[in-house]
Amino acid sequence: MQFVPCTFEEHAEAILDIFNDAIENTTALYDYHPRPAESMVAWFEAKKVGQFPVIGAVNESHELMGFASYGTFRPWAAYKYTVEHSVYVHKEHRGKGLGLALMRKLIEHARQQNLHVLVGGIDLSNEGSVRLHEKLGFDHTGTIKQAAFKFGRWLDLGFFQLILETPDEPVDG
Repeated sequence: MQFVPCTFEEHAEAILDIFNDAIENTTALYDYHPRPAESMVAWFEAKKVGQFPVIGAVNESHELMGFASYGTFRPWAAYKYTVEHSVYVHKEHRGKGLGLALMRKLIEHARQQNLHVLVGGIDLSNEGSVRLHEKLGFDHTGTIKQAAFKFGRWLDLGFFQLILETPDEPVDG
Protein backbone atom coordinates (compact mmCIF):
# COMPACT_ATOMS: atom_id res chain seq x y z
CA MET A 1 0.00 0.00 0.00
CA GLN A 2 1.10 3.52 -0.67
CA PHE A 3 -0.39 6.94 0.01
CA VAL A 4 -0.97 9.34 -2.86
CA PRO A 5 -2.63 12.70 -3.31
CA CYS A 6 -5.92 11.97 -5.08
CA THR A 7 -6.70 13.79 -8.31
CA PHE A 8 -9.92 14.20 -10.20
CA GLU A 9 -8.50 12.53 -13.29
CA GLU A 10 -7.17 9.45 -11.50
CA HIS A 11 -9.51 8.97 -8.55
CA ALA A 12 -12.88 10.73 -8.98
CA GLU A 13 -14.67 7.63 -10.23
CA ALA A 14 -13.30 5.42 -7.44
CA ILE A 15 -14.12 8.02 -4.77
CA LEU A 16 -17.63 8.34 -6.16
CA ASP A 17 -18.06 4.55 -6.00
CA ILE A 18 -16.97 4.56 -2.35
CA PHE A 19 -19.30 7.47 -1.53
CA ASN A 20 -22.25 5.85 -3.27
CA ASP A 21 -21.73 2.52 -1.56
CA ALA A 22 -21.68 4.34 1.78
CA ILE A 23 -24.88 6.20 0.88
CA GLU A 24 -26.74 3.11 -0.29
CA ASN A 25 -25.55 0.61 2.34
CA THR A 26 -24.35 2.38 5.49
CA THR A 27 -25.09 5.24 7.84
CA ALA A 28 -21.64 6.77 7.27
CA LEU A 29 -23.29 9.38 5.04
CA TYR A 30 -26.66 10.82 5.92
CA ASP A 31 -27.84 10.93 2.34
CA TYR A 32 -30.49 8.93 0.49
CA HIS A 33 -29.54 9.03 -3.18
CA PRO A 34 -26.28 8.15 -4.93
CA ARG A 35 -24.33 11.13 -6.15
CA PRO A 36 -24.00 11.74 -9.88
CA ALA A 37 -20.59 11.71 -11.56
CA GLU A 38 -20.68 15.47 -12.15
CA SER A 39 -20.81 16.09 -8.38
CA MET A 40 -17.14 15.17 -8.19
CA VAL A 41 -16.15 18.24 -10.20
CA ALA A 42 -17.41 20.59 -7.48
CA TRP A 43 -16.11 18.31 -4.71
CA PHE A 44 -12.55 18.36 -6.06
CA GLU A 45 -12.77 22.10 -6.82
CA ALA A 46 -13.76 22.84 -3.21
CA LYS A 47 -10.77 20.81 -1.99
CA LYS A 48 -8.46 22.71 -4.34
CA VAL A 49 -9.79 26.17 -3.42
CA GLY A 50 -9.56 25.42 0.31
CA GLN A 51 -6.13 23.78 -0.04
CA PHE A 52 -7.61 20.68 1.58
CA PRO A 53 -5.86 17.36 1.04
CA VAL A 54 -7.43 14.25 -0.42
CA ILE A 55 -5.14 11.42 0.61
CA GLY A 56 -5.63 8.07 -1.05
CA ALA A 57 -4.43 4.60 -0.13
CA VAL A 58 -3.69 2.61 -3.28
CA ASN A 59 -2.58 -0.97 -3.78
CA GLU A 60 0.22 -2.21 -6.05
CA SER A 61 -2.18 -1.96 -9.03
CA HIS A 62 -2.88 1.69 -8.12
CA GLU A 63 -6.50 0.89 -7.25
CA LEU A 64 -7.95 3.20 -4.62
CA MET A 65 -8.70 1.28 -1.44
CA GLY A 66 -9.74 4.28 0.65
CA PHE A 67 -9.30 7.99 1.11
CA ALA A 68 -9.36 10.69 3.76
CA SER A 69 -9.89 14.41 3.51
CA TYR A 70 -11.06 17.45 5.39
CA GLY A 71 -12.83 20.65 4.59
CA THR A 72 -14.42 23.73 6.04
CA PHE A 73 -15.99 23.14 9.44
CA ARG A 74 -18.09 26.31 9.43
CA PRO A 75 -17.85 29.19 6.93
CA TRP A 76 -16.92 32.00 9.34
CA ALA A 77 -13.37 33.32 9.54
CA ALA A 78 -12.71 32.58 13.21
CA TYR A 79 -13.08 28.84 12.49
CA LYS A 80 -10.01 28.95 10.21
CA TYR A 81 -8.01 26.58 12.45
CA THR A 82 -10.80 23.96 12.62
CA VAL A 83 -11.71 21.46 9.90
CA GLU A 84 -14.21 18.63 9.56
CA HIS A 85 -12.65 15.44 8.30
CA SER A 86 -13.86 12.24 6.73
CA VAL A 87 -12.34 8.86 5.99
CA TYR A 88 -13.84 6.18 3.78
CA VAL A 89 -12.57 2.71 2.98
CA HIS A 90 -13.80 0.60 0.07
CA LYS A 91 -16.06 -2.20 1.29
CA GLU A 92 -13.57 -4.87 0.16
CA HIS A 93 -10.77 -3.36 2.24
CA ARG A 94 -12.45 -2.59 5.56
CA GLY A 95 -11.02 -4.07 8.75
CA LYS A 96 -7.42 -4.04 7.49
CA GLY A 97 -6.18 -0.92 9.26
CA LEU A 98 -6.54 1.40 6.27
CA GLY A 99 -8.78 3.86 8.11
CA LEU A 100 -6.22 4.18 10.90
CA ALA A 101 -3.34 4.65 8.48
CA LEU A 102 -5.25 7.23 6.42
CA MET A 103 -6.26 9.17 9.51
CA ARG A 104 -2.67 9.27 10.76
CA LYS A 105 -1.61 10.77 7.40
CA LEU A 106 -4.48 13.25 7.54
CA ILE A 107 -3.57 14.35 11.08
CA GLU A 108 0.04 14.79 10.00
CA HIS A 109 -1.13 16.96 7.10
CA ALA A 110 -3.33 19.04 9.43
CA ARG A 111 -0.30 19.74 11.63
CA GLN A 112 1.71 20.80 8.58
CA GLN A 113 -1.08 23.22 7.67
CA ASN A 114 -1.03 24.62 11.22
CA LEU A 115 -4.58 23.60 11.97
CA HIS A 116 -5.74 23.23 15.56
CA VAL A 117 -8.89 21.07 15.68
CA LEU A 118 -10.16 18.16 13.61
CA VAL A 119 -13.86 17.39 13.96
CA GLY A 120 -15.59 14.23 12.87
CA GLY A 121 -19.33 13.74 12.75
CA ILE A 122 -19.97 10.01 13.22
CA ASP A 123 -23.18 8.03 13.29
CA LEU A 124 -22.98 6.45 16.74
CA SER A 125 -24.10 3.06 15.43
CA ASN A 126 -20.84 3.01 13.42
CA GLU A 127 -18.84 1.35 16.18
CA GLY A 128 -15.79 0.81 13.99
CA SER A 129 -15.44 4.50 13.24
CA VAL A 130 -16.04 5.43 16.88
CA ARG A 131 -13.30 3.01 18.02
CA LEU A 132 -10.95 4.28 15.31
CA HIS A 133 -11.32 7.86 16.47
CA GLU A 134 -10.93 6.94 20.13
CA LYS A 135 -7.76 5.00 19.29
CA LEU A 136 -6.37 8.16 17.67
CA GLY A 137 -7.09 10.26 20.76
CA PHE A 138 -10.30 11.95 19.62
CA ASP A 139 -12.73 12.92 22.37
CA HIS A 140 -16.49 12.47 22.06
CA THR A 141 -17.60 16.04 22.67
CA GLY A 142 -21.32 15.87 22.00
CA THR A 143 -24.26 14.10 20.44
CA ILE A 144 -27.22 15.33 18.46
CA LYS A 145 -29.81 12.69 19.21
CA GLN A 146 -32.06 11.62 16.36
CA ALA A 147 -30.29 14.00 14.00
CA ALA A 148 -31.20 11.98 10.93
CA PHE A 149 -33.65 9.34 9.72
CA LYS A 150 -32.37 6.61 7.42
CA PHE A 151 -33.11 2.93 6.88
CA GLY A 152 -36.33 3.28 8.88
CA ARG A 153 -34.72 4.48 12.11
CA TRP A 154 -33.48 7.60 13.88
CA LEU A 155 -29.73 8.11 13.91
CA ASP A 156 -27.65 9.81 16.60
CA LEU A 157 -24.80 11.99 15.35
CA GLY A 158 -21.75 12.07 17.61
CA PHE A 159 -19.07 14.72 17.34
CA PHE A 160 -15.48 13.75 17.98
CA GLN A 161 -12.57 16.17 18.08
CA LEU A 162 -8.82 16.05 18.23
CA ILE A 163 -7.00 19.15 19.45
CA LEU A 164 -3.55 19.58 17.91
CA GLU A 165 -0.64 21.52 19.39
CA THR A 166 -0.53 23.73 16.27
CA PRO A 167 -0.37 26.56 15.37
CA ASP A 168 2.44 27.99 17.46
CA GLU A 169 1.09 31.53 17.19
CA PRO A 170 -2.57 31.77 16.14
CA VAL A 171 -3.74 35.14 14.90
CA ASP A 172 -7.07 36.90 14.65
CA GLY A 173 -8.37 38.08 11.30
